[in-house]
Amino acid sequence: MSSKFSVTRVDVENPTFEIEEHTSPPGRLQSIDLGDVRVKRRASNQFTPLNDERRGSITYSTFLSLRRMTREVLPNLDHYRNLQSIINGPGGYSQRPTLDDLHQPPVDKESLVKENAGHGESHSTNKFGWIKGVFIRCLLNIWGVILFLRLSWVTGQCGIIQAILVATCGNIVTTISALSMSAISTNGQIKGGGTYYMISRSLGPEFGGAIGLIFSLANAIAASMYIVGFCESMNDLLKSLDVKIIDGGINDIRIIGSITLIVLTAICVIGMAWEARAQIVLLFVLLVAMLDFVIGAFVGPMSDDEIAKGFVGLNGTVLEENLYSDYRVDDLGVQQSFFGVFSVFFPACTGILAGANISGDLKDPSASIPKGTLLAIVVSYASYILFILLSGAAVLRDATGDVTGVANWTFTDCNETACEFGLQNNSQVMELVSIFGPLIYAGCFAATLSSALASLVSAPKVFQALCKDKLYPVIEFFAKGYGEGDEPYRGFALTFVISLIFTLIARLDSIAPIITNFFLAAYALINFSTFHASLQKVPGWRPTFRYYNKWLSLAGGLMCTAIMFMIQWWTALLTLVIILLLYVVVLYRKPEVNWGSSTQAQSYSLALASVTSLGNVEEHIKTYRPQILVLSGMPSSRTPLVQFAHSITKNMSLLITGQCFPEAQSFRVKEQLQHEATTWLAKHKIRAFYVSADGPSMDMAARAIMTIAGIGKLRPNTVLMGFKSNWDTSSPEELENYFKTIHYAFDMHMAVAILRVEGGMDYSWVAESLHSKTEPISPPSGISAPQDGSQGYQGYTNDVSLESESHGFNLKLGKKKKDKSNGIGSDVAPQVMDAMLRFSRKQPKGTIDVWWLFDDGGLTLLIPYILTTRSNWSQCSLRVFCLANKKDDLAAEQLRMTELLCKFRIDFSDIIMIPDIQKKPRDESQEEFNKLISKFKANEAEGDDSASESERISEAELLALREKTNRHIRLRELLLQHSKNASLIAMTLPIPIVGTVSAPLYMAWLETLTKDMPPFLLIRGNQSSVLTFYS
Repeated sequence: MSSKFSVTRVDVENPTFEIEEHTSPPGRLQSIDLGDVRVKRRASNQFTPLNDERRGSITYSTFLSLRRMTREVLPNLDHYRNLQSIINGPGGYSQRPTLDDLHQPPVDKESLVKENAGHGESHSTNKFGWIKGVFIRCLLNIWGVILFLRLSWVTGQCGIIQAILVATCGNIVTTISALSMSAISTNGQIKGGGTYYMISRSLGPEFGGAIGLIFSLANAIAASMYIVGFCESMNDLLKSLDVKIIDGGINDIRIIGSITLIVLTAICVIGMAWEARAQIVLLFVLLVAMLDFVIGAFVGPMSDDEIAKGFVGLNGTVLEENLYSDYRVDDLGVQQSFFGVFSVFFPACTGILAGANISGDLKDPSASIPKGTLLAIVVSYASYILFILLSGAAVLRDATGDVTGVANWTFTDCNETACEFGLQNNSQVMELVSIFGPLIYAGCFAATLSSALASLVSAPKVFQALCKDKLYPVIEFFAKGYGEGDEPYRGFALTFVISLIFTLIARLDSIAPIITNFFLAAYALINFSTFHASLQKVPGWRPTFRYYNKWLSLAGGLMCTAIMFMIQWWTALLTLVIILLLYVVVLYRKPEVNWGSSTQAQSYSLALASVTSLGNVEEHIKTYRPQILVLSGMPSSRTPLVQFAHSITKNMSLLITGQCFPEAQSFRVKEQLQHEATTWLAKHKIRAFYVSADGPSMDMAARAIMTIAGIGKLRPNTVLMGFKSNWDTSSPEELENYFKTIHYAFDMHMAVAILRVEGGMDYSWVAESLHSKTEPISPPSGISAPQDGSQGYQGYTNDVSLESESHGFNLKLGKKKKDKSNGIGSDVAPQVMDAMLRFSRKQPKGTIDVWWLFDDGGLTLLIPYILTTRSNWSQCSLRVFCLANKKDDLAAEQLRMTELLCKFRIDFSDIIMIPDIQKKPRDESQEEFNKLISKFKANEAEGDDSASESERISEAELLALREKTNRHIRLRELLLQHSKNASLIAMTLPIPIVGTVSAPLYMAWLETLTKDMPPFLLIRGNQSSVLTFYS
């Protein structure tokens, strides 16, 4: 008896099915209905479509999930966690099928997508919500030492009006920064690292690494500031009890601070859960202490002693006297000012990043950070304004503390007696005003210790995230985490050492400006990150937090920078220099990270704008640049050809390497070859692009590359190919493909250059040999050097495999030590290395002989001149060879050519006129040429029609082109006479006239010119001028 199931409801939230069980007779037809598709199934499990209008039920004997009926998968969060999940999901199988899997399913797989229940990222158990993780943490960090020990001093120095302005300016900066931070934090998932993570993923590793290092240091120093504040309060408490450890001053602060730092570090090391529990207790104590102050201000003084110390209760006269500023000279002789006081107060606003710094420990950072941070700013700002008003209205600026002067109000006279109390002189004003003094001490302890705890936790977390990204050398040691929560114990140790050093300074007013400077720099970059990301209009910039504005973020960044310089210009300048140096370090190291930063988007925008604007610029001879398409195949396979092309275009014009395939290649193959070629070019510092094309034949693929390579005005105007050294032994099809490629280039009005070097340029066999190397690699037996073979221009490899890395070897240019990672070093025989690197090394002193036979626009002369401007060719001078029109007037011809080159501003060492180009070549030279083409001659007498006309050289063709053939044979004799020892020969390339010359005869001409010669460059411009003597 088989079972019959019916699906009656689908839960969208949780994709499971409610199933009703029914019974059905054996062998009964069962049906499956899926939306608009309804099928029936028999025992053979074969499905047949049914035409039925019934919808909404699925009935079959054995339930088949949707994933077993199709290769497609439904949208899932796990598919978007990172790029790797698209290919390799949890459990080792593909979560989302690739386009190839859907479009061309592999026959050897029954199902590409498997059931994937229960997979996802593992989460730590100690995760916090927005209240405990952000709101409370920010409040505790904001309500720190400044609130209890310096807010009254700020009121006394600035007066109520300017004190409110100081608090307002600080909170404007933090509010704008919080809005920017909220936008960044809601633009995707945030991991551990907080501020560093947000800036680095927005602005890139250069700025991110710099600010991450500085911000980690700032948090470590902030912890010491809070601890020193705690020690000051503790010291005052001990003084009131007539107790001292050593001197009751700085040394006592150092001893108490060191002990406190050890205890707090131990709490942090125990774990985040203990630290979070401690935060709640500290917040309760802090709130009670603040309430104690407010009640005390309204109740008023309860003894003459309190009045004598300056606390007179809420009073309109006192409010009026404290309304305006009274900046004074401090104990170190420094005249205070608005921005000087601001630098001391601003650390009271810096706690806004406390929640973001532990983003990795939050349940939902994107929602928690904006909500908790902005609410904490509002609450803390309101409390600051309230405390400024209460202290300014209830406490005098100066008081002697003399009780006997209360009756006649002489306790405010500081002329005869030093005033040690009042807003300007006493840091324990809140304890004086409170209804119960000890609660203020408890609140101060809670505020300072909670802020110190938050800083001690934040600094190692941020630093650990920075170290894990490996942006800087040496510091990777601190990236290691321990336990389930990946706790940075090594980072805790480093933070402890830094905090201890600054704790021993034991002066709160000296530490606060340093922290202010660092935090302002961090806030400036946060604002600039948001502005920059918004300005680029990247589709990936989609923050769910909408209450931000890019121009407001820019204003916030500029405000932070301006305040830095107004506080102390030299510290601001020093901070910017440090950031710049750290930026340069990361820029130089070029870490292999790809975070999709806004700087990457800017590079794209600038490139797009430049290419678009370049399209509107008319071309001019003076701005001509040889933009080269080199048909090299994989760049690593024909290193000399690519390096020669790079010598021409180096840092000044476009270079594209092209690879042709005679048959279609899969996308994955092309993608991997693209990656390998780009990586090889980058590692060898060659500025070039790689393109590939496939077609029904090699010549069609080459034509496709010529057509599609480049964009706008950034398009190749010159094709560089390797000489096909085995043209006489290759198949007729291969020879014809090579010949057609030259024709296609001329058809597209492109210049053509063909390079030939002794031994050829195809070194793909070196890479293949590296996989099975047992001894230094030498050229294959039977040849003295590698041969170009039939792939001299196409760069086609018959066996392309995704697992093969045969194209990925790298060259070591003059390094003695072996590069274990990718260099081939001593694995290759010295003679092979010399041949491969012939154009990457400095050329010995010699000449570049330019045989400028015909006027092609000047490219034959320009290319060799460009080479002489390169450092590798700087010791080579130009010798120019030209044909003379008149044999009897060589001096005039030479003078005319000299004048022309001088007007072109081309440096040359000599000009040699050739008067006897039409002279009949020697018999042995003609005999050698006839021997070269003998196998290609058509035997018309015997009726040889087995080959096509293009594959043979007919007698009619030889007769028609006899003069041209003799001219090339004569040129060889002249080359042997004048240029046998040149470093490089550049000669005008003969143009193959369509329908006149066959491929074998044309290649025989080139062979005659270049055989057994120094490196030989045959080049022909497109008959457009590339040289001018006009300014």
